[in-house]
Amino acid sequence: MFFFIKKMPIHLVLVSSIFALAVAYVSQYGFGFEPCALCYYQRIPYFVVIVFSFVSLSIRMADHRNIQTCIGLIFFFGALLAFYHFGVEQYWWSGSESCGQTQPLPMNFNEFQEKLLTKMPKRCDEVEWTLFGFSMSVYNMIASLVLGFFSIFSRRLVTPHF
Repeated sequence: MFFFIKKMPIHLVLVSSIFALAVAYVSQYGFGFEPCALCYYQRIPYFVVIVFSFVSLSIRMADHRNIQTCIGLIFFFGALLAFYHFGVEQYWWSGSESCGQTQPLPMNFNEFQEKLLTKMPKRCDEVEWTLFGFSMSVYNMIASLVLGFFSIFSRRLVTPHF
């Protein structure tokens, strides 16, 4: 029983990460929201946390305190990435080149025809959906901060292995 209580924060972080990715994929494939490049980048920390959580839960002698610290730092990085995306959406700064903002001009008519047939990447400053005036990047930033602080402060529940 005590072994499960020690790992409960990792279980909660794992379930929360799976839920966050499920929301992202349901909004993309279920509701047809097209993600931009930064939206895809914001999913990476959740995948990394899932891998760290599975490794931590699989290895009985793993150092759970340090793994929770790493998970917290990963979530803080995700929050920073979401804040950057929010800044791009609010036009505080410009997005990266992969955000579909700049495309080279075609040099001839054949290139022009090819560009017409290819799908342009979604711009990162276009907000497709909001709830109470906030985009998904804001909610991702809040969730990442909450999960990051939870991961850091729940370290006290875990006793270190010596």
